[in-house]
Amino acid sequence: MKNIKKILFPVDFSDRCRGTAAFVEAVAGRFNAEVLILHVVPPMPEAYYPIAASNPDFCNAELKIFLAGRFSYLPVRRMLAFGDPAAKIIETARAENVDLMMMPTHGYGPFRRFLLGSVVGKVLCDAECPVWTGVHMEEAPPLDKIEFRRIACAVELDEKGKKTLKQAFEISEEYGAALTVVHAIPATEVRPDKYVETEFRNALMDDARKELEAILHSARIAATICVGAGEIAKVVCSAALNHKADLLVIGRSSPGLLRRLRTHGYGIVRESPCPVLSL
Repeated sequence: MKNIKKILFPVDFSDRCRGTAAFVEAVAGRFNAEVLILHVVPPMPEAYYPIAASNPDFCNAELKIFLAGRFSYLPVRRMLAFGDPAAKIIETARAENVDLMMMPTHGYGPFRRFLLGSVVGKVLCDAECPVWTGVHMEEAPPLDKIEFRRIACAVELDEKGKKTLKQAFEISEEYGAALTVVHAIPATEVRPDKYVETEFRNALMDDARKELEAILHSARIAATICVGAGEIAKVVCSAALNHKADLLVIGRSSPGLLRRLRTHGYGIVRESPCPVLSL
């Protein structure tokens, strides 16, 4: 999260987006980044979407007043689009060459069909820029209470994992945060985890811990190591909770992790006790 000059902030006028705005302002303010506030009106039957909400004049009026008191000291552009939300979000991110996308996982109210989990899932799979997401954003702290003092980073033991770790370290350096590196050894797919011999599982965890130690030493990165076995999302999120992380960093573009993200990534986003940055 270096050299962030442009942040895309998709909104659906919900309380979750209002809460997310505090995090957007915190990040944008640190980097003096431009904020693009995007609202997409999805095509759908009138029975599922208020007639007024599909009216361009109505939507423009709502967009102009939404979060009118925020970002006063930052450059802001408000954008309205019509079409499939996920497709329009990705299209806008590419056209505007944004450096970061920030959005809550769900929306509620008359616009609740905009930011559904399926939209976030598509964005996570298709976005070419880092994506920041968070749950329970309607309960987000005020701007002056937002801190990034403890960062957790979930990694695979491959080249992409090393790259993700390096990026997470750079973020921790930027914010002066403590870094915890998390690696999850998935439960066996051959038989239930309870039947896996304890010694074998412990050996795998020891090997992973030693490999992480070597990676950290080679990269000259100081971090706490946390290795667990079991369902990936639960291991990662439990580690983030136990280490009181303010931000959880995950990778999503290597062949190995991409498969896992599509299977477990949204589970991590949904269950994480803190916001998640997907790189």
